[in-house]
Amino acid sequence: MHSTLIDDYFNELNACSSNGAIIDLACGEGRNGLFLARKGLPVIFADRSEPSLQTINHALMAINSESKTWLVDLEQSDINPFEGKQFSAVLVFRYLHRPLMAALRNAVAPGGVIIYETFTIDNRQFGRPNNDAFLLQANELKKYFNDWDILHYFEGTLANPDRAIAQIVCRKPFLKL
Repeated sequence: MHSTLIDDYFNELNACSSNGAIIDLACGEGRNGLFLARKGLPVIFADRSEPSLQTINHALMAINSESKTWLVDLEQSDINPFEGKQFSAVLVFRYLHRPLMAALRNAVAPGGVIIYETFTIDNRQFGRPNNDAFLLQANELKKYFNDWDILHYFEGTLANPDRAIAQIVCRKPFLKL
């Protein structure tokens, strides 16, 4: 099942998609991006797992989608995986690699949207992930996008399954002349 944030901000994603592809970053099995692809939106599924991307490719063929997969290791420190690329929107769920944040911000087109949800430091009470490298500090996600137009922000605990997360939906401002 895809995230309810995708439903809540579908109109924004749909509007953005006329300006280019939406990237589902560290997509895993692609549940969020596949929902959008089934609705006819162009999605690039980025992940380092070849088997996951093969599964997504089969799903894309079944729905006759022109969306694409991208086999990429986002954590290679010596490269910017987004160099020369721009996306109309970005989806990130359950993934955090802080060194990628500046490049990710730059890869979103002006007026584009990012939907980001991942675990916070308070998630330790529920088990994994519990490594600081994968957990946001209080208000950290909001700080990365404090100069963008924030459409939604939540930080707290959710149930079923129990987890402590931060969510942000924001729009990159257009360049001011």
